[in-house]
Amino acid sequence: MDVVVVESPAKAKTINKYLGKDYKVLASFGHVRDLPPKDGSVLPDEDFAMTWKVDTASAKRVKDIADAVKSADGLILATDPDREGEAISWHVLDLLQKKKVLKDKPVKRVVFNAITKKAVLDAMANPRDIDESLVNAYLARRALDYLVGFNLSPVLWRKLPGARSAGRVQSVALRLVCERENEIERFIPEEYWNIVADLKTPRGDQFEARLVQADGKRVQKNSIKDGEHANRIKTLLEAASYSVASVEAKPVKRNPGPPFTTSTLQQAASSRLGFSASRTMQVAQRLYEGVDTGGETAGLITYMRTDGVSMAPEAITAARSAIGDQFGERYLPEKPRAYSTKAKNAQEAHEAIRPTDFTRTPQSMKKYLDADQFRLYDLVWKRGIASQMASAEMERTTAEITAAQGGEQVGLRAVGTVVKFNGFLAAYEDNREEKQPSDEDEDDGRLPPINQGEAIDKEKIRATQHFTEPPPRYSEASLIKKLEELGIGRPSTYASTLATLRDREYVTIENRKLTPEAKGRLVTAFLENFFNRYVEYDFTADLEEKLDKISDGSLEWKQVLRDFWKDFFAQVEDTKELRVTNVLDALNEALAPLVFPKREDGGDPRQCQACGTGRLSLKLGRYGAFVGCSNYPECNYTRQLGGDAEAANGINPNEPNELGTDPETGETVTLRTGRFGPYVQRGEGKEAKRTSLPKGWKPEDMDLEKALKLLSLPREVGPHPEDGKMITAGLGRYGPFVLHDGTYANVESIEDVFSVGVNHAVSIIADKRANGGRRRSAPAALKSLGDHPDGGEITVNDGRYGPYVKWGKINATLPKGKDPQAITLEEALPLIAAKAEKSGTKKKTPAKKTAAKKTTAKKTTTKAKTATKKTTSAKKKAEAESDNS
Repeated sequence: MDVVVVESPAKAKTINKYLGKDYKVLASFGHVRDLPPKDGSVLPDEDFAMTWKVDTASAKRVKDIADAVKSADGLILATDPDREGEAISWHVLDLLQKKKVLKDKPVKRVVFNAITKKAVLDAMANPRDIDESLVNAYLARRALDYLVGFNLSPVLWRKLPGARSAGRVQSVALRLVCERENEIERFIPEEYWNIVADLKTPRGDQFEARLVQADGKRVQKNSIKDGEHANRIKTLLEAASYSVASVEAKPVKRNPGPPFTTSTLQQAASSRLGFSASRTMQVAQRLYEGVDTGGETAGLITYMRTDGVSMAPEAITAARSAIGDQFGERYLPEKPRAYSTKAKNAQEAHEAIRPTDFTRTPQSMKKYLDADQFRLYDLVWKRGIASQMASAEMERTTAEITAAQGGEQVGLRAVGTVVKFNGFLAAYEDNREEKQPSDEDEDDGRLPPINQGEAIDKEKIRATQHFTEPPPRYSEASLIKKLEELGIGRPSTYASTLATLRDREYVTIENRKLTPEAKGRLVTAFLENFFNRYVEYDFTADLEEKLDKISDGSLEWKQVLRDFWKDFFAQVEDTKELRVTNVLDALNEALAPLVFPKREDGGDPRQCQACGTGRLSLKLGRYGAFVGCSNYPECNYTRQLGGDAEAANGINPNEPNELGTDPETGETVTLRTGRFGPYVQRGEGKEAKRTSLPKGWKPEDMDLEKALKLLSLPREVGPHPEDGKMITAGLGRYGPFVLHDGTYANVESIEDVFSVGVNHAVSIIADKRANGGRRRSAPAALKSLGDHPDGGEITVNDGRYGPYVKWGKINATLPKGKDPQAITLEEALPLIAAKAEKSGTKKKTPAKKTAAKKTTAKKTTTKAKTATKKTTSAKKKAEAESDNS
């Protein structure tokens, strides 16, 4: 028997079915070890020696693999066919060698691009050794990312409080987002006018034509700058006579695009399906690992981390066969299509993303897939099959119209496109994924029959005012496209890079658009001023190219690290001499539009509105940056970074903002901010009453009345009509509630806490008791992920603090932005392990818990025996402490 190691348990189950009883397939659950997140994990002074750590959950899995290998004939490493997969195999092999369980047993490395029986068996028949060059490329990337993160991030913490981290690719991606925001802020709209004529042929068919020539000059989109000019042309057109100068029809062909790569799949899924990059990869992972298709489990798509655009010859043959069967011979080109990538530094070691079997149409698979899986598979299948279909054939007709009046002539043009043969468009409408709403399609639709030389009637002339618009903010899709064009990052990194920017609160994503937060813009401005080289696009792309050369064995990985570290370390050391005033001066200048927005009265944006003499500047507080007056403490004017220049004082991160005096106690009521956010406080010292601002209440909207309402909680609603016990309403850790005799019941909003009456409160409490009694009922599971390797079901639940995964008594919150419906078992296990390790929770499977309960039931529970046990325990503890001392 041979032991086969793959990455995920879902894949292990499928592959074990393919291989049979002579193989035992075990899952590593991803990486089995990593660099500990602390100083000293990579040692440049020791030629970049690296220290690896195996966490608790991974240690058990490695032990299971090692125990299986002891009695096995050989080891087959079958992790994913990319750099990370190669690294996982290397880690597993290294750990097994250190455990000395391999001895002279053969070790093979196999890779397959799809999880189908044929692909797996073919791979098993063609093993190889671990690719040392790929492993070296992994080691170089991991070391670089560690060295940048663990040396640059502390600089940020010291010089820029509130900033959380910097990264080799992350910071460059953030710079792109911030630069686009700078462009938007600097943009000055320009007026322009469009003139369109609604015309009619002698046969009564209507069409429209756009102005293209006036005053003897060609008219571009923005040529007509003002209404006076536009109205003069409009007046001329109103009185003009129209004739057709020429009509030209040209055949046009549109060719299909290649099958998806990782980045183009993420772009298409974003624009067409509204998926984030991480959600796309999660769904694609499930399609790749395998789906039960009615008695057979098979992967539906090939490996989804790739920048290759070609398909295997057998896949092309299968696609052409499916095209003939499903669309007809007319849709088959004479020869198969071949594609090559245009992406900078792309590696085409893998196939493009395609269906593993083109006969598995989306509709035939729909009953086996959830909604997201079906939509993504539908996209992959259609794009894959369209890539081998015939070109779409169109006819583009252009009619030139002359408008003459009083010796003056104006030119107009009508354009229409007609699809003569839809070709690949029958499978996949290959529109521009990032087309903006403002884009004008002058050639959409078709024109009626128009004959050269014939007169045309005028219906209406439209002159409309427009203003130029700034460039759009990046979406996840367009940012990925830009990073790929620049050669920054790799397919496997884009989703995690975007997730990091969001989780660090450097950007927000709303309506699929990325907007940099003030914190993100501060970090970018700091890095551009003091670490410019390391956020330059060319430098980062050049480093990526070197890492690719390590992959193919043409560069020595440690030499790349030595060259990088020498200059980088020197620059980190130089920043130790930086004074905070130098940092603030640079940031004030770099972020002037953000820090000092224009005032409505046209005054100096840097003049303090409160005292009139002070100069505004960035200030650094414990929890981040804010804008303050140079006359502090005499002038206490502050505002949040990026806040309205005309707004009143916001929260000073260092000083409380006084709201007024409580008329009943005479104590001062203040608005403050702490590590958990803004709150109101009455009085001073340990006895002062404090209440956090509830969700939806903004600090800038707070006044004395609102603060006193919050500080008055909990509020007595009235006695319960059944037992006379008081019902109270308040704001707790789980949100606003009403309480009676130990039963808590949530209310809709914080406003209800101040207004709920006895009758409504009694009804809410009665509903709560009917649904679970006094204690809060456990949230219903959103989905089951399967069993934990130690036994017991793992579920995804939705709690008051957001979605989490649950195993026994362990609840692990999902990372911010993680789709609870997309979480997989292999993603949940590390979260559970980390929570268990952090809290010191002893893992008990349901079976163990049942046994524990039975044991407890057998124990004598008399007071005398309990007291005896406690006494004995206390003595043992005292003896142990004495021995230790």
